[in-house]
Amino acid sequence: MLRFNTCGSVDDGKSTLIGRLLYDSKSLMEDQLEALERSADLSGGGRVNLANLTDGLRAEREQGITIDVAYRYFATPRRRFIIADTPGHVQYTRNMVTGASTANLSIVLVDARSGVIEQSRRHTAIAALLRIPHLVVAINKMDLVDWSEARFNEIREEFNSFLPRLGIRDVKFLPISALNGDNVVDRSPHTPWYEGPTLLGHLETVHIASDWDLERFRLPVQWVNRPNRPDDASLHDFRGLSGQIAGGVVRVGDEIMALPGGLLSRVKAIHTLDGEVDEAFCPQSITLVLEHDIDISRGAMLVKPDDLPGGAVDLRAQVCWMHPRALERGRKFLLKHTTNSTQVVVTELVNRLDLEHYERQPEPAQLALNDLGEIRLRTARPLYYDGYCTNRLTGSFILIDPATHATVAAGMLLPPTEVVRPEMTDYTI
Repeated sequence: MLRFNTCGSVDDGKSTLIGRLLYDSKSLMEDQLEALERSADLSGGGRVNLANLTDGLRAEREQGITIDVAYRYFATPRRRFIIADTPGHVQYTRNMVTGASTANLSIVLVDARSGVIEQSRRHTAIAALLRIPHLVVAINKMDLVDWSEARFNEIREEFNSFLPRLGIRDVKFLPISALNGDNVVDRSPHTPWYEGPTLLGHLETVHIASDWDLERFRLPVQWVNRPNRPDDASLHDFRGLSGQIAGGVVRVGDEIMALPGGLLSRVKAIHTLDGEVDEAFCPQSITLVLEHDIDISRGAMLVKPDDLPGGAVDLRAQVCWMHPRALERGRKFLLKHTTNSTQVVVTELVNRLDLEHYERQPEPAQLALNDLGEIRLRTARPLYYDGYCTNRLTGSFILIDPATHATVAAGMLLPPTEVVRPEMTDYTI
């Protein structure tokens, strides 16, 4: 499964690209094609508008822009995909962050006529901040510049002038025309000078297995599975710990520690949807059965005792502020991290990130809507986590307003400064 998002400035062709990708890859049902033809008169002057496949809101179709994140699923014989079509307006930066937060790959669209503009830099910087491992710079509307190789190279060089500062290593540049389908699914005859893959060809072959943290075992416990079925003797005393593996590999017989209590046991069995297995790895959803019935509930994290996460009450994090009311020092929230929730207070606003110049402004008075910056937090009880740069699943969180239950911020934890080793109770003896 490859998750990717599209981003870029307004009218760079993000929604049209996704529509073309779905249309040319034969991933649309008959009813979707009929609905697309019926909507042709609403926008596009009677011509089928491929952007309508993702721009579902009436306001989006009338204005020709993307406002909210739209998700689409499709599959080819080689891979399955989940697409997030994210808006380009600066006022919808929070929507872009939401759509890109789970992406393995980000497609930044650039209008070949306009070249690299502020929003191109902004969205590339956000992709780097979110640690998206793979980046595709799709230089769109090449048909409007006569498929000029010189123009393509000029835009690529402009990107290369600031990409090293962002730390993105895997970058691919493609010349395309989303409206006409050139180099999207099928290779274009207009670019004999381009020897790389088509967009779909790259999406099908990009290597993402190493994007997951397969070294440090992490299993946030989502719920304790107690079927208690009297009709099945094997399930009468069954007690499993269910959740999605957030990192590493686990095998039957491995020693396991439950945080925050520090209780030790061993893995007795591993259950998946397809049956019992001897080992499992990130990002599988599993149910672990331990040799001992120890006190574990939702919010606990199962790890291996020789590779503990960081544990602290004082946290440092990068956040994207998503609420009209600005963030100020001293405000209190609920922090949701994996399956765990705790009360938290903002103790310091360290800096605000200027995405236009990629500079940090120290000690801002507040963070306004769509601002990104570094803050310090203090939690009511220790939080066990990895830095976002190490593990995107155990290094991310959201802040929730306790009064309205609105999600007000998305955060990325900076690496812990120390590992707090809890008192251990060994049940393996």
